[in-house]
Amino acid sequence: MSKHLLVTGGAGFIGSNFIEYMLGNTSYSITNIDALTYAGDIDNIKHFNQNSKYRFIHCDISNSTSLKQAFDREYKAIINFAAESHVDRSIENAHPFINTNINGTLNLLNAVLVGKAKKMIQISTDEVYGSLGHEDLPFTEHSPLAPNNPYSASKASADLLVRSFYKTYQLPLIITRCSNNYGPKQHREKFIPKVIINALNDQKIPLYGDGQNVRDWLFVDDHCRAIHMVLEHGEPGEVYNIGGGHERTNKEVITLILDYLNKKHQLIEYVEDRKGHDRRYAINWGKIHKELGWKPQVTFRDGLINTIEWYKNNKIQ
Repeated sequence: MSKHLLVTGGAGFIGSNFIEYMLGNTSYSITNIDALTYAGDIDNIKHFNQNSKYRFIHCDISNSTSLKQAFDREYKAIINFAAESHVDRSIENAHPFINTNINGTLNLLNAVLVGKAKKMIQISTDEVYGSLGHEDLPFTEHSPLAPNNPYSASKASADLLVRSFYKTYQLPLIITRCSNNYGPKQHREKFIPKVIINALNDQKIPLYGDGQNVRDWLFVDDHCRAIHMVLEHGEPGEVYNIGGGHERTNKEVITLILDYLNKKHQLIEYVEDRKGHDRRYAINWGKIHKELGWKPQVTFRDGLINTIEWYKNNKIQ
């Protein structure tokens, strides 16, 4: 069996952390393809070039012609991290999200269909489920898809494409849906990095609406371990929810960061709420725990301190 993996979007936050985890903990060789858009940072991956088990190809998964150069070998699996993922940007212009998240996924599915890879894991998001009320139970794999913004709609569409290829062609395809990731190397426009960077520079920290929107936070290393378990032991056609079990309001997260950095709460600046802003996300990760033995290991406090210290030490502006 081939020990080669094709990782798409591996210069991004989760993808680069996954490559680091796999190169450090397994014998897999990895081909990383990334379009190096605003979310893909070459600095996240340049140190991998010293590893003989790694290679990088600059290409866009939505460009089927460019993508062909990556398929000069057979892969055990494609791990598809590549995605446009910023909600605010999707509200401003949905076209790139449709192109990458849907058309790009289709190109990868077609590659599996013609035998270029033995299986594919589609990395999705809890946002495809929509929003929960305060008293609602966390999302399960059987929760209906009800996306509320163009980004989550494009990811839900990609998930449905994956499902259709499994049902139609019986391909070995798996979907994972994670809660909000955080950790080192995340793009500065994302919530936790933005709060940390603004706080370090004594700049105002914008907080949407009343600040009571709830997210379930998952440390990126825990997510990488879960994907590895799904790669090795996941069942084709299945969906696995991956949650952190750490629900916090946005205001709570900001307050924790400010307190750790000994910054004044007056840096918080309430701003008009985002359009289509989901109120609460929460993931039931019981299935992946029961079937594959995974559970999150990093507490929110420990993960947050790790993340804050990374941004301090790397002097991200």
